[in-house]
Amino acid sequence: MPRLLAALIRHGDYEQPPGVPSALLPHPLTPRGVAQARALGEALAARERAGEFRIAATIDTSSLRRAWDTGVHIARALEASLGRPFAVEGFDALVERALGSMANLTVDAIERVFADDPRLGALPPGWKARSTFRLPVIGAESLLEAGARAATHIDARLRDLADAPRRADTLKLFVSHGAALRHAAHSLGALALDAIPGLSMYHCREVVLERSAGGDYRHASGGWKIRKKAEEHRD
Repeated sequence: MPRLLAALIRHGDYEQPPGVPSALLPHPLTPRGVAQARALGEALAARERAGEFRIAATIDTSSLRRAWDTGVHIARALEASLGRPFAVEGFDALVERALGSMANLTVDAIERVFADDPRLGALPPGWKARSTFRLPVIGAESLLEAGARAATHIDARLRDLADAPRRADTLKLFVSHGAALRHAAHSLGALALDAIPGLSMYHCREVVLERSAGGDYRHASGGWKIRKKAEEHRD
C-alpha cells in the first residue's frame, strides 16, 4: 500500500526583532529565508522525479507571514521543476504558540510586566521553553496546546488524503514553526516529550512522519536539529 507522509517544515529565516519571542510576529522572510525555501522546493522536486513520492498539490502553511512566504517560494520552485501547479493555503491552526496579551513584547519586557504586577509575580526560570507552561494572561497557550492544535490539523489533512485513491507514496507539506511542530510530533506519538528540550529544527529542512493505515505516526526521515546548550530558544 502506498505510504502517506507528512513533511514538517520550519519556515525560512525571517526578520525577527532581537529579544522578541517568535510567537505571532508578523514579519516576512529575509533574502536568506527566500533562498532556503527555494532550495527546499528544488530538492523535493528532485526527489519526486527520482520516484520517491508524489508531492500533494496543496501546501498547508501557518497563516503567519514567514510561513506563508516560505510555502509560496517552495511552490514556485516545485512548479518550475515539475511543471504542474501547487496551491498554498494558510491556517491559523499551524501558527506558533500564542503569548496572548504579551505578544510581540521582548522577553525582558514580559518578565518586567509580571514582576511588577502584584497579581502575577515573577515568572519561573526558563518559562519560555517549558512545554506545559502557559502565561496566565488572556489569549496565551502552552507549547503543548499549540502542538496539539497543529497535530489535529495535520492528522485531519492526512485522513482526507487517505480516503483518496493513491498509486504512489504521497508527501504532504506542512510549513509551520519549530516549537509548534516539535510538540505536534509529540502529540502524534512520533517524538518523546522529554526529548523536545534538546531539539530544534533547521530552517526549511523537512522532518517526515509516516501515518499508518491505523492512524499511528512514526518518524520516517529527516533529522531534528540538536540544540546546543547555549542556544537561545527563539520560539
